[in-house]
Amino acid sequence: MEKAHKYIAENRGRFIEELFEVLRIPSISAQSEHKPDMVRCAEYLAQIIAAAGADRADVLPTEGNPVVYAEKIVDPAARTVLVYGHYDVMPEDPRGEWRTEPFEPVIKDGRIWGRGADDDKGQLFIHIKAFEAMCATGTLPCNVKFMLEGEEEIGSPSLYDFCRKNKKMLAADIILVSDTSMLGADTPSITAGLRGLTYMEVEVVGPNKDLHSGLFGGAVANPANVLTRLVASLVDGEGRVTIPGFYDDVRELTAAERKAFNKAPFSLSDYKKALDIAAVEGEAGYTTLERTGIRPSLDVNGIWGGYIEEGTKTVIPSRASAKISMRLVPDQDWKKIGKLFEKHFRSIAPKSVKVNVKCLHGGAPYVSPTDTAAYRAAEHAVSDVFGKKPLPFYSGGSIPIISGFESILGIKSILLGFGLAKDAIHSPNESFGLDMFDKGLAAIPLFYKYFAQ
Repeated sequence: MEKAHKYIAENRGRFIEELFEVLRIPSISAQSEHKPDMVRCAEYLAQIIAAAGADRADVLPTEGNPVVYAEKIVDPAARTVLVYGHYDVMPEDPRGEWRTEPFEPVIKDGRIWGRGADDDKGQLFIHIKAFEAMCATGTLPCNVKFMLEGEEEIGSPSLYDFCRKNKKMLAADIILVSDTSMLGADTPSITAGLRGLTYMEVEVVGPNKDLHSGLFGGAVANPANVLTRLVASLVDGEGRVTIPGFYDDVRELTAAERKAFNKAPFSLSDYKKALDIAAVEGEAGYTTLERTGIRPSLDVNGIWGGYIEEGTKTVIPSRASAKISMRLVPDQDWKKIGKLFEKHFRSIAPKSVKVNVKCLHGGAPYVSPTDTAAYRAAEHAVSDVFGKKPLPFYSGGSIPIISGFESILGIKSILLGFGLAKDAIHSPNESFGLDMFDKGLAAIPLFYKYFAQ
């Protein structure tokens, strides 16, 4: 792959410029006002992939945002790699905490700053440009297909049906994904497991209008007070989720498995320093690595109700709401957990209020085998670029559609991400290190080389 690597080095500046054009598009799937931006981003990516050497590159409609599908078939008898990525990004809120404009990318301190720089525009761009380099130099040894969606950040609701309707078109030997992180720049790793997700929204409804907190305070249930009380009760003082049946299907690791899991390099002091916290917190009896990799959790992602603008307004709010996510582990069923949550939340609500509960989206946990040809190819490629063998590890994050790929398409996925914890994905000041961008560009062609052998 020397020719491909030389091409990458010669064209790196242009690659960055083209990436910046993608980063400037505010393709926020969670906000309907950005629907035109979703289409614009998909069309731009299709143009880029076509120019990179694809035989076809189409923007295909779904019930939601479009899917970019592209392919290049070099030999029907060769192995086929299906590259998955997503072009939608998280909202930039809170905007006031950004040190740069979220949709005006810049390079500073050796990093690309901007929303989507890592998650996932920067990482999917690695694949597009590695593909271009191999096409331009005649070194592409596998058939390649691209499936880039615009709804991952909202649970990929349209992609499941898209996959069911296009199974023949999407047929491949492996799905290659760069939407995850490594343990560190000096500790390369390959994600071998993802937690599942159940995402809920709850609303507590009290009086039929906001009330004067002096005239009615102490006599009428305050939905904000009730909501915070209910939410606080969902996790006990030992860090365990209190929903009955929540842990029934959790696969418990043996002492030997836990010991092996905790061999991954980890500094608790560095972890706390990076987050500016004095202490960690979580389920009693488990390490921080275990809490984020092999144990389930429940967290409030947003909570609101009443007056929150400048100054004062003494009211008892008519209603209050919260968004709550639960990260799941094998063998938990995300739909079952959603039903258990709703049943429990309704059961603990006092009669003085009404509650509304709905499941927004979710997905199953995923475990990627480490004894396949694709994993060995990824392992070999990373070893060549980073100078050391990557560690398999379980990520605390979720990509719900990955388990869907296996159940619908019958194809395993390799989670070969190049992000780092300091990239601050989903947060203000998201960034992506140029060093990791370059290493990704070096590693992907090598993956194809070794996977084709």
